[in-house]
Amino acid sequence: MGPGGTRVTSRLDELARATPATRDRYVDFLRAGSILAVVFGHWFISIIHWPDALIYQTSAVGVTSYLWLGTWVFQVIPIFFFVGGFSNMVTFQAYARRGGSPWSFVKDREARLLKPSLVFLAVWTVIQVYLHVADIGNPTGPTLWDDTTLLRGMRPPGATIPFGPLWFLGVYMIVVAIAPALIGLHRRFGLWVPAVMVAGAIAVDVIGFGFGHPGVRWFNVAFVLLLPHQLGFFYADGRMPTQPRRTFWTMVVVGLGGLVLLTNEWLFRLFGEARFDWFPTIGYYPKSLLGTDVEPISNAFPPTVCFMLGGIWTIGAAMLLRPRLSRWLERPVPWKSTIFVNGMIMTVFLWHMTAYLIAILLLWPLGFGHQVDSTARWWMERVVWELVPAVILAGLVAVFGRFERAHAPRLEARPVG
Repeated sequence: MGPGGTRVTSRLDELARATPATRDRYVDFLRAGSILAVVFGHWFISIIHWPDALIYQTSAVGVTSYLWLGTWVFQVIPIFFFVGGFSNMVTFQAYARRGGSPWSFVKDREARLLKPSLVFLAVWTVIQVYLHVADIGNPTGPTLWDDTTLLRGMRPPGATIPFGPLWFLGVYMIVVAIAPALIGLHRRFGLWVPAVMVAGAIAVDVIGFGFGHPGVRWFNVAFVLLLPHQLGFFYADGRMPTQPRRTFWTMVVVGLGGLVLLTNEWLFRLFGEARFDWFPTIGYYPKSLLGTDVEPISNAFPPTVCFMLGGIWTIGAAMLLRPRLSRWLERPVPWKSTIFVNGMIMTVFLWHMTAYLIAILLLWPLGFGHQVDSTARWWMERVVWELVPAVILAGLVAVFGRFERAHAPRLEARPVG
């Protein structure tokens, strides 16, 4: 092991020894696991396209039988928001104990997100300027003036390569900004807040789909994504961990049962042909909890009741697994691995699709990634498209991880329920 590896190992040993006994290690594990699941999933389901000097990807979920089942497990954004709710409340309480203001809480939390993000944007701004000046890549993205577009060679952020992480980051920064207000609602109204969010999500879908007002559906960005964040407050204040296991089994049954019910055709047949007005071409909610690129309706953009149900069942399952995994995390190797991932988690998230883009530039000329469907060869290449970007990402993290580590928090005590 070289000097760099020795320093990392020594630092991990030091952090592991310094971990307070009262810290809830499971929260750190969920955060690390959810981001790694996002990285794995983005690389795994990608079908690459490179026509006319434009690189982009589509999802294999829409063209692969039963791959939608994976989205019921690997759609982990609700878990990340759940952990975010816990962390925001615990940190907010720590600021309050030290006499800090809500503004100082928001400012410091946003700074931790912004510094590595601004480095990412600066690097890609330079790259984009070079592509424009050198006339490389097909013009795409928003038009700035005349025939000049913002981006070249790749599609805007929602298309994932390489800017996809930015939309999620933008949403989460808004959540951090309003976290003090959400905590205030939690303290005053308790369970009424998530109850209103659930009712609001259902009402939005009824109005958006059933009454033909699709623009209303964007309200579910708030109702559906803030629900797991709000549930995280109940974890932070100790109420959720003390619930009997039947509570979490109920969440699993309601979440999975609701998904099965709403994503199958037989229920909606009761409404006749009107169901095709609500859900064009399919007549019911799509099964995938990700966009499929082939269905006109997405459960994720904007989120639907199905996305909410996916979050309910996965949070319930996470709480059921908590006692066993918490004991496992008392062991040195799992805990040091968790510390290691969390120490660079923003860098991993921001740069993972850049790593994938670099892998495309390297592997495409060698004949990899040319399948436009989930063929046998596409499946055989999955190992390549996980391992090569992972090696490249490790290099990117080594270069850019320092900007995140400068704002990394200490392993302070967190309540254990």
